[in-house]
Amino acid sequence: MVGHFVLLHGYSGTADMIRPLAEKICPKEWQVCDISGPFPHPKSGNAWWSWNQNLNETFSQDKLKELKVSVAHVLNLLPKEGPLIIGGFSQGGAVAQELLLTEVAHRIVGVLVMGSKMVHPLLLHEKLMELSPKKMCSMHGERDEIVLFEQGEECANLYEVGGWDVTRMHHHKGHVVDMNYIGQLKDWTSNITQR
Repeated sequence: MVGHFVLLHGYSGTADMIRPLAEKICPKEWQVCDISGPFPHPKSGNAWWSWNQNLNETFSQDKLKELKVSVAHVLNLLPKEGPLIIGGFSQGGAVAQELLLTEVAHRIVGVLVMGSKMVHPLLLHEKLMELSPKKMCSMHGERDEIVLFEQGEECANLYEVGGWDVTRMHHHKGHVVDMNYIGQLKDWTSNITQR
């Protein structure tokens, strides 16, 4: 059965913008699943929820409603069968993790979180304790001022507590995907599919 690699873009991005990265690290014989956020960004691209560009902004009820719309949007566009590796950058990474709280959780064999954080840590903790452990990769920049490095570490730690096999990729940059890790990311996704 064909697997699907779902890599969600960040704020003001698009599926077309993140697709080249997804294609580089997608496991052989798997398919990249393209999904753009449902909300138009005011200047360019799309978003998964509105953001006022305030650092460490909390999730208001309005933002949580938008997140719920985004998760439903992704679920509606996901292939209906086959294993999934889910992930994303920034907002996309948060949305990807929310999929673990849905009906597709049992299909997820890997989670890739880049420069992102959790929205519902307590719910995610409970779910990770229920699910059979899989693989998680956390990439985060030590100089990230948008999503703090500590938030990325909290995320990775939660998966470890749940028994997941966690790979950490730290870099000295800010809120970016460090392209120097492309080879390691490709190895990580490939190792998941060679079980």
